[in-house]
Amino acid sequence: MKQKCIALVIGILCCATVGFAQKVKHPSLLYAPERIKSVKQRMQDEPKLAEAWEDIRQVAEKELQGKSLNKADYLSLAYLMTGDKRYAGKLKEILLQTVKAETWGSSEMLARKPVWRADLGVAHKAYLSAIAYDAVYNDLSASERKEIAKGLYRLGVEPSLGDWLLEPTRIHSLNSMGHNWWTSCVCMGGILALSLQNELEEAREGAQAVFEYLPEWFSFAGDVLQQKPKTFDDAGGMYESLNYANFGIQEALQFLVAWKNAYPGAALPDIPQLKQLPAFFAYVCYPRTGMLYDIHFGDSHKNVTAESSLMLLYELGMRDKDMLWYMNQVEQGQHRDGYFLNRPMGFLYTPDLKDAPAEPALKHSQLFADFGWATMRDSWQKDASMLAVKSGHTWNHSHADANSFILFHKGMDIIKDAGNCWYPNPAYRNYFFQSEAHNVVLFNGQGQSREQQYHGSMLRGSLHHLLDGGNIKYVLANGTGPVSDKFSRNFRHFLWMDDVVYIIDDLKTHDYGEFEWLWHPGGTWKKKGADVTVTQGDASVVIRPLYPRLLALSDFVHDYPEDLYWEAISAPTEDLKGTETYYSFHLPGKFDRIKGVTAIILKDSVAQKELPVMERREGKGWIGLRIRNKGKVTDIYINQLADGRLMHSNSWIEADGWVTDAYMFAVSYPEGDNPTEADELFLAYGSALRRDGVSYFASLSKLFFVQKAAGGDLNLWIDGQPYVNASFRSGKRPSRLIVNGEAMHVNYQNGLLDVKYKK
Repeated sequence: MKQKCIALVIGILCCATVGFAQKVKHPSLLYAPERIKSVKQRMQDEPKLAEAWEDIRQVAEKELQGKSLNKADYLSLAYLMTGDKRYAGKLKEILLQTVKAETWGSSEMLARKPVWRADLGVAHKAYLSAIAYDAVYNDLSASERKEIAKGLYRLGVEPSLGDWLLEPTRIHSLNSMGHNWWTSCVCMGGILALSLQNELEEAREGAQAVFEYLPEWFSFAGDVLQQKPKTFDDAGGMYESLNYANFGIQEALQFLVAWKNAYPGAALPDIPQLKQLPAFFAYVCYPRTGMLYDIHFGDSHKNVTAESSLMLLYELGMRDKDMLWYMNQVEQGQHRDGYFLNRPMGFLYTPDLKDAPAEPALKHSQLFADFGWATMRDSWQKDASMLAVKSGHTWNHSHADANSFILFHKGMDIIKDAGNCWYPNPAYRNYFFQSEAHNVVLFNGQGQSREQQYHGSMLRGSLHHLLDGGNIKYVLANGTGPVSDKFSRNFRHFLWMDDVVYIIDDLKTHDYGEFEWLWHPGGTWKKKGADVTVTQGDASVVIRPLYPRLLALSDFVHDYPEDLYWEAISAPTEDLKGTETYYSFHLPGKFDRIKGVTAIILKDSVAQKELPVMERREGKGWIGLRIRNKGKVTDIYINQLADGRLMHSNSWIEADGWVTDAYMFAVSYPEGDNPTEADELFLAYGSALRRDGVSYFASLSKLFFVQKAAGGDLNLWIDGQPYVNASFRSGKRPSRLIVNGEAMHVNYQNGLLDVKYKK
């Protein structure tokens, strides 16, 4: 393995050396001649592209009257598209004026100890300067090239690469600032260095260093001492939020595209993490009528999208139709930093989307275990239902939201995240970042420690055991770590069966105190009896607390002293232009152990009146529900002994004739039928399920599974152990046995299927 790694490094260095044996032919970088030629051809057949070019040209025309670097990318593209020397003259004027500046650093960063000479502002100016210098290079005299190159190196390259990458001046590390700032400062400095390297040997060396070190950012594995998470989840994506994940990745990919264009045919470094990115961006999006929404955990917004990174990946040769599907969902201009058609990069790099499929060829659920996100949806159609769950690391752009969730339904984030605001505003650190702004459980009015915003959660939350059996989906969230100063157990089970999402909270605290459940509605909140209905547009859901108590039936809460009462709390809106209301369900009295069960009913329409009938049931050692809905009965059982209170004794219970040690199980069957004939079975953390001396499931290790019989097939979705040796009852020999999507040999004897499965 060590020899293989050394060989890989040598290979990268050799590729870099070969590339640097050549001079850069200007223009190249991002506005390469091939790109210009291609887009001109496409404009003849694509009216929208022609309209976008007209918008870009008009911006460039206005910039002819100014002297700002801010729109140099528009001037550069206008010049390369038209050859009009007016644009070249203006770019030359701007660059000669720009290099007279003393510094590009901000006063805030320059006041730090040690001084930060380069930040995102410097990175952006480096990028714009590189684009302008590359575009106008052939219109400059040799002396002008040298003068501008020296000035841009002093202002942009040396501070960026000097602070962030190169010895002996580097002050940052991947452990301290290895997130989106690193790639922006390093890669934009690298693009500028690429543009200057014909004139300056030190720029050539700087660009080479960026090329060599960039894979290390993608592969950063985190650390133990300061509890920094790895940069990328094994399933793709970053913990920082979609907003900053896309930004950081985009900056890195821009450098790689610029390198590829500057050195045609040169090999690029092997970065395995890139292969996972297209699926990640798809899994965390929510297609709907109107602009595409995305999961907005952390410092992101639901209208932020990742088309920029996908376009650059597409240009680098990573192409599949699911990427086209995603880009086709994005509405032009829907967020601040997008690659839209009427912006230079979008104009050049938006591929032809005519072959975009109606839906992606992806599964409906995905777990990102390394940084604690999960998504589950009932389809990829627009305005479907999607549940997003988060329980991971808290720090920086990742909020104090362990065990929180967002529920999308019929085009709306009907149970939402409160969002975020401009960071210097006190509302950010006092509300938006904190637990109060999320759908979590508080104890004595408190959630995660407020110091975690700066110091991080030394014990992280986590997600486990994602199962997707079609109409039965499940994931377990463990948010104990981030609130371990108060809780010894903070587990939240999400069980989605048919049109109901059941949230089961398993809570144990060190001391007696008061529990409360927070809800952030994405619509109008209306309480009627023990239910609350949230409605927005065509979307409507019913929130129905079931355990430990129902909601008090009326506002006369003193007449219901043991039931949940509610509190409406005013908080700032995300845009800080007003206030909105979120809600808290309080459990009267003081407790140290609670099982909470809440049903969220996904209504087919706002007008739907007939709702599932839910009966609270309990027996010795268990609590549960019997749900009747549309001719179907579902029995859910929750084992009260399986919550850690027993040390070495196993947690056996008897419930309605079922004998099990499972933490939780559910059976569904047509109304009037015998539960033993159920075609659908869900079980969480159990080693056996028996009835009348007959085994329905057996495994030496406790497993999580969904079992469904349909059309002669038996489907099993299993998790819990890397090696499964279990048996499952089936009323008849199935024609096919499918385990976690794979067809397996049918070994059927005495009504039982033997399943041996290794992940």
